[in-house]
Amino acid sequence: MMLMKFSPSGDDFESSLLSFEKLDRASPDLWPEQLPGVAEFAASCKNPITDSPPKWMAELENDDIDMLKELGSLTTANLMEKVKGLQNLAYQLGLEESREMTRGKFLNILERPKK
Repeated sequence: MMLMKFSPSGDDFESSLLSFEKLDRASPDLWPEQLPGVAEFAASCKNPITDSPPKWMAELENDDIDMLKELGSLTTANLMEKVKGLQNLAYQLGLEESREMTRGKFLNILERPKK
């Protein structure tokens, strides 16, 4: 078995790395689009810095934007703590709603008027 030794700074090493293969990039059969429609989508996207804000952002108020910025600046642990707090709040609201519905049932305020 014969081992070849290349010196990293020699012209032989660099010339051994050259490829003289000719590739025709014009053929769609040789270079198909990996994900159909991506090229058209990328062309249709405009630079968000120079364009107007997206539709979903146009409906936000200043308080909403401030909340997004605040949530975006939280660490993962702080964000998880915030989510846990929201889950607890939703649970407490569910309990309170259940109590109020039961109360309304006992007071007969939820029945439909008889005709």
